[in-house]
Amino acid sequence: MKPSDARRLPNIDLTVTTMGLGCAQMGNLYRLTSYEECKTAFDAAWERGIRYFDTAPHYGHSRSELRLGTMLTDKPRKDYVVSTKVGRLMQPDANMGDEANGFINPLPFQGVYDYSHDGILRSFEDSQKRLGVIDPDILYIHDIGTVTHGDQNAHYWAQLTKGGGFKALNTLKEQGAVKAIGLGVNEWEVVRDAMAETHIDVAMLAGRYTLLEQHSLGFMNDCVKAGTAIVIAGAFNSGILAGNRKFNYEDAPADLLKRVEALQKLCDDMGVSLQAAALQFPLAHPATVSVVSGARNGGQISSNVDWLEESIADEFWHALKAQALIDPDAPLPSAG
Repeated sequence: MKPSDARRLPNIDLTVTTMGLGCAQMGNLYRLTSYEECKTAFDAAWERGIRYFDTAPHYGHSRSELRLGTMLTDKPRKDYVVSTKVGRLMQPDANMGDEANGFINPLPFQGVYDYSHDGILRSFEDSQKRLGVIDPDILYIHDIGTVTHGDQNAHYWAQLTKGGGFKALNTLKEQGAVKAIGLGVNEWEVVRDAMAETHIDVAMLAGRYTLLEQHSLGFMNDCVKAGTAIVIAGAFNSGILAGNRKFNYEDAPADLLKRVEALQKLCDDMGVSLQAAALQFPLAHPATVSVVSGARNGGQISSNVDWLEESIADEFWHALKAQALIDPDAPLPSAG
């Protein structure tokens, strides 16, 4: 499997590379990261054939879009696919402090949730300016759902439905300002709900269809029928499949740690990197078009590419099912 392999979104003249570069780290996620260090991640990704790049206004409170946009200006527009997100308006705030929402030294802009018709259009226009790209390929509604909003989710959902947010997204697509529209979220249920309101071309789903968690398998199958593509983010489930003990950004519960130990043992017994299995597994589902991997520097993205390219025998994937470590109905990668 190569990161440069292209997969086409259903019913749309748009292809993305099998691996994408997630650019939250360009916004100083969890620690300061210089522009030069971020540039090594971008350059290594480009050298290894990655041509899909994902960002959002939220990442670094505008910093990620600005940095990625600067890097993209040196590349021919036809040679890459870029996605960004709407749902927050970045308003000037001189009192941001040294950390906000996990981003260190955020730029002096506070994200204010706005999923309304005018809010979506304004957010899109602001992203165009920060990126220096007038036609981002994919536009995702960012972080709608109860995980983010709790009891306030009904209010924000109404902005998308009654308030015209979905209408604004469709208008941008009809006008050719973007090629594809969808959601970038942490819960598959809200994608299902959105699909009942409007056609969703593609959804970025973080952490919900992975080697460790396949509760969304039925939904993924429905996406194939509906012509909705899935971009997988969070394939390591916040890092628990890459060597730490975190799940959904918190300390992992004991039952999940036990499952990861079993996965690691099988990998060790069969000479497979757990990280390679984690990156390759979700790509076997026919709904999946890309797996997006965050990286802070060139070394990290090169490691991820190496894991994606690692050869894994079919026997390993079948052993996962034989040991009841994955859903018995989950599609499996094939070495052939």
